[in-house]
Amino acid sequence: MQIKKQIFFLLLLFILSFNKMFSQFSHEIGIIAGPTAFQSDYGEDKNFDNIKGNIGYSVGIVHYMNLALNSDCDCFNRYTYFNDHFMIRNELVYMNVTLDHFGKWVDPSLQSEVANSLRAMHGEVNVIDFGTQLEYYPIPLREFISGNYIFVPYFAMGTQANYYFPSNYSDYGNIITQNEEVFLPKYQNGQVNNGARVAFSATANIGIKIKLTRDSDLMVDMRYQFYFSDWIEGMKPDPSIYTENQRNDSAVTLSLGYIFYL
Repeated sequence: MQIKKQIFFLLLLFILSFNKMFSQFSHEIGIIAGPTAFQSDYGEDKNFDNIKGNIGYSVGIVHYMNLALNSDCDCFNRYTYFNDHFMIRNELVYMNVTLDHFGKWVDPSLQSEVANSLRAMHGEVNVIDFGTQLEYYPIPLREFISGNYIFVPYFAMGTQANYYFPSNYSDYGNIITQNEEVFLPKYQNGQVNNGARVAFSATANIGIKIKLTRDSDLMVDMRYQFYFSDWIEGMKPDPSIYTENQRNDSAVTLSLGYIFYL
């Protein structure tokens, strides 16, 4: 909890400093929250029960630098295509997902050692994301800000730094002990790690902003996040042996947000 508070205050300090450095642009701040579907080495790949079973939540704060609007005079900056169609978005997001195995290998009708071991495994992933992205608006931003459009769509791409701290355990005992009589070979010999680490990820978003008042918007956002690591949930079975676990971890988040113009 102390780490989360420190990161939160660091982001606020960053936003305030950014606002002072680039006062010729306007700034917006908001909150976002929504469900997150996390795909990892838990469960059967591309299985719908696995997708809907491993859903958690994300919550965070976002900061926008609006290049079209000048906060000093509350007027528009000189028109360029870039400042009228792009915004810079910075954010700090916390994600939490509890994980279990779903799919044909853990069907209740199966009572094998493999099925029982998989059903006994449980996990939890906690991730703090800090990153930035560039948002593209096909409709001119000054038209939306002026109230000529009720909503505008946008597309975005960006990158994130991810501080993650997973937890994996089994009903049979401590999974880190790698007891060969209890756990499957694919999760032995260093293939499970509950330690905190840092990774990076790429994001792609699509969404809309809806004008609520002159100084506030509602945002609906869908994000796909690809991690450049297969350790986010704390497990990495040898991909050369277990070909079903060759992909890195990923997440899809649907967020609802409230944005206020500073």
